[in-house]
Amino acid sequence: MKIKEIMDTLQLNKLFDKGDRKFNRLMTPWGEQIAQEQTETVLTEYPRPQMARKNHIILNGIWKYAITGDDERPVLWDGDIRVPFSPETYLSGVQRQLKPDEYLWYERKLMIDRIPMEKRLLLNFGACDERCRVYVNDTLAGTHSGGYQAFTIDITDCIRLGKNTLRLCVQDKSDTSYHGRGKQMLKNGGMFYTAQSGLWQTVWCEWVPEIYIRELRITPQYDNDSVSIEIMSNKYADTQEMPEEKSGSKKISCKILLFEQNRVADEQCVCVLPEEKTVIEINIPNKKSWTPEHPFLYDIRIIYGEDMVESYFGMRLFTAEPDSSGIPRLCLNHQPYFQKGILDQGYYPESLLTPVSDEAMIFDIRTAKEMGFNMIRKHCKIEPMRWYYHCDRLGMLVWQDMINGGTTYNLVKTCYIPTVLFPLRHKRDNDYSYTSRADKNGREEWKKECIETVSQLYNCTSICTWVLFNEGWGQFDAKENTDMVRAVDSTRIIDAHSGWFDQDAGDLKSEHIYFFELIAKKGNKPYVISEFGGISLAVPQHTYSDRYFGYGSQGDMEALKAAYSELDRRVQELKKEGLCASVYTQLTDIEEEINGIMTYDRKVVKL
Repeated sequence: MKIKEIMDTLQLNKLFDKGDRKFNRLMTPWGEQIAQEQTETVLTEYPRPQMARKNHIILNGIWKYAITGDDERPVLWDGDIRVPFSPETYLSGVQRQLKPDEYLWYERKLMIDRIPMEKRLLLNFGACDERCRVYVNDTLAGTHSGGYQAFTIDITDCIRLGKNTLRLCVQDKSDTSYHGRGKQMLKNGGMFYTAQSGLWQTVWCEWVPEIYIRELRITPQYDNDSVSIEIMSNKYADTQEMPEEKSGSKKISCKILLFEQNRVADEQCVCVLPEEKTVIEINIPNKKSWTPEHPFLYDIRIIYGEDMVESYFGMRLFTAEPDSSGIPRLCLNHQPYFQKGILDQGYYPESLLTPVSDEAMIFDIRTAKEMGFNMIRKHCKIEPMRWYYHCDRLGMLVWQDMINGGTTYNLVKTCYIPTVLFPLRHKRDNDYSYTSRADKNGREEWKKECIETVSQLYNCTSICTWVLFNEGWGQFDAKENTDMVRAVDSTRIIDAHSGWFDQDAGDLKSEHIYFFELIAKKGNKPYVISEFGGISLAVPQHTYSDRYFGYGSQGDMEALKAAYSELDRRVQELKKEGLCASVYTQLTDIEEEINGIMTYDRKVVKL
């Protein structure tokens, strides 16, 4: 195929020359239900199944908001906003784009009828895009940066009996700075989508004892028939840099109950120092392995002094091993396991990055599974923790992308030319200006948020692969960053550079193939086609606008099915030649990009 034909197929004119567009109001069935019933409080399920407490208050619902030109607290409020939907979304009730030089303020009341003795009140945020200050009763309680990572603030010293005021000040530079932003753009188009800001995942608070569990780290030891459980308390966090003689010495009791199908299978009790990390290993004789076909999960309950949390895990192992013919393969529990994946970016027409409901998340995962996929590549987004829980329990492997950042991308250099000129795919990634990473602060911020992401998602059974960089967007020092991630998590596969700019780092040879015949390359690493397909089809009454983007189009569903079947047939052939995983683009249409196997509103399954 000639380069001009490829560029025409990419429809670059529609990516950069917007002109006048006609837009359609699309909504998923779950969004329609919220709008019809005028539901105020949404997403009421406990948001963190990997470390769940029963004593909590969901703070989603109606807050006051204001958008201001400076960071002074507003005197008047612009109106109400439905949290956790961003102001740019329909379901927020606002539908206004926050600009980089503006500030978004939130406020709501929190009634506290009783302040328990020797308890702490934690305020938890699933995510806030992109930087925020949190005030409680006019006292600055904490700050956070990073638009996709969860965070917690202890607000005990700021609260009082009766009515309390929670207030947030948020700023979001979106794609005008080096901060992590994923696929968000202030001027959306093509394969980049409407930027959003502010609170976009669940907000909740929970009472905990003075000594409480701050972090759990659950590691299945598959070959040893055991599981290792690390417990870090808030005292452990507080005393990391304290002199030894100043740390506490009073021991507390720690009990772990292991459940197998609602029956206590094991129980261990030890006395521990909260200033130290507690590591307990539990043997699991006759273990039941976790696979997508049989997603068996063990439940655990941890009683740590006065604190209690519940979690779960699956016994599984992800490795790269040679098969009987010496071909490197991706293995699940030491068995070669072909990962048939689909790209999923997790956008919704009425709520952008925020899943509309638990049912909406489950629908997407189940639809992918019913279509024959056993893996989802979560692309340039971190989902709410409940999404990963549903993958764990339903049986869906996950490749997790890190959030890309960096200054403005030169897509011709970093994306379109490498698509067709294969020698450029091996360009070195220490030319920071080439990959939009000239700012050292931006590189350091990416590393910080990368480690936070790995730590936050470590206990998710289904995550088998970390994807560090995609198509050179903000890529830098892939080898060093692979070592950094490996030091934090040695239990998973690392795709250091999905697409191109291959630095021979990580565990995979990972390429994107859109305009050439699919092939399998032999080498010393498992070969994966981490993106392919992208065939577009516009379904009348189910498109976002009259501008379309995709990698080649079909005129009707029968033609789409035939084209997809041919690609799928080729993938099946390549498995014998060494192909270890494939990722089809993509699960749903998103705005102008209409290459999903479902429409943006999830009402039509095209295949």
